[in-house]
Amino acid sequence: MNIFFGYLKNKFLLTTSIFLLYTLFLDEQDIFSIFSQKQKLNKLSVKKERIKSKLIETRNTLNKLNQISEVERYAREKKYFKKDNEDIFVIFSE
Repeated sequence: MNIFFGYLKNKFLLTTSIFLLYTLFLDEQDIFSIFSQKQKLNKLSVKKERIKSKLIETRNTLNKLNQISEVERYAREKKYFKKDNEDIFVIFSE
């Protein structure tokens, strides 16, 4: 027990321990908020990559739509357009 009180009398060790306690747990930018911000950053990075891939896919589709035959194919396949005298049956597979 006397050893413990001996460490408390050391003002440098006491000051350092109080400083570490404050910076790790009590400060506005404590270790918990830093950890949660890193998790948010990782989620946003994943979301950014998904949006980039969708953007590339959309640009490729847009480049293909410069041809009339591709516009007709896209309208029939994706938007279910039809000619006046034809019927379309859409079959979804699960």
